[in-house]
Amino acid sequence: MKNATFRQLKVFESVARNLSFSRAAEELHLSQPAVSTQVKRLQEHAGLPLFEQPGKKIHLTPAGVEMLHASRVIIQQFKAVEDTMTQFKGVSGGTLNVAVISAGDYFFPGLLVKFAGLHPGVSLNFDVVNREQLLQQLADNVTDLAVMVRPPQDMDTLNEPFAPHPYVIVAPAGHPLAGRKRIPVTRLAREPFVVRQAGSDTWNAMAEAFGGHMADLNIAMKIRSTETIKQAVIAGMGVSFLSAHTISRELKARSLAVLDVQGFPMMAHWYVVHRRNKRLPPVAQAFRKFLLEEAGALIAPTLGTGTGTGADSRTQKSQKLRRSRKKEGDS
Repeated sequence: MKNATFRQLKVFESVARNLSFSRAAEELHLSQPAVSTQVKRLQEHAGLPLFEQPGKKIHLTPAGVEMLHASRVIIQQFKAVEDTMTQFKGVSGGTLNVAVISAGDYFFPGLLVKFAGLHPGVSLNFDVVNREQLLQQLADNVTDLAVMVRPPQDMDTLNEPFAPHPYVIVAPAGHPLAGRKRIPVTRLAREPFVVRQAGSDTWNAMAEAFGGHMADLNIAMKIRSTETIKQAVIAGMGVSFLSAHTISRELKARSLAVLDVQGFPMMAHWYVVHRRNKRLPPVAQAFRKFLLEEAGALIAPTLGTGTGTGADSRTQKSQKLRRSRKKEGDS
């Protein structure tokens, strides 16, 4: 193993964690043949097969399990050294490692551009993943900061709310309910719903918002992609429950409408999360401070009139959020 390289170990760890060469290639921004080559060379150095494929899926061999454990130890040691060196560089010379759930893809790049403008010389390492992958990145210490709606309950993390996150009911612009006031939740039972898949943050928020009415809804279709859901709603396939951050372009284009449903918007929070025992590098500390102090005002979505989310309502929610930070920060 003396000729094995750190690059080979990182590629192998990604394949082993994803149990997929293609997903590892996407994660590492490499071609699939390049990933296969790195794993093949590591297996040659080990003198043992690290993967087996009895069917369509690959699995770790016993030797592969041990190699994965050793790889993670080595990667963590390199990361610790990197973090230590970053402490000497300060904010401007550091690299910000941050990951966000998919709904954040609609506003988070703008926050990063704003932050980078305040701190020239900062390098950005930004990833958009689903909730399961984000929690895994936290557990594996791959990311310094994670931005999500529902912080983990079974992990020792510091969870701090920094902005409101409204969820709304959307319909095609010409829908009969568009423009009506104070629509009863029970009225929605007549409408087909196009929604995110079970287990996603959006699905969990929807279940919380509807509570006992959830079982009454007509779930016509479950789709993994928010963009596909929006196109399905625009085409008239049903209504949907979506993050307000994801629909700004469609509202401006008047292809979607926010329905004024009683009890909506359903208000959640965006949280910045990190492992409690992690020593954040200066650039991550600075970005955390930026999120807590400035992000709320920068990303507040505009949903139009008649939805209960006008400027006064947003101001009240922001004030309430600031008051609750001290209480929720250690939850």
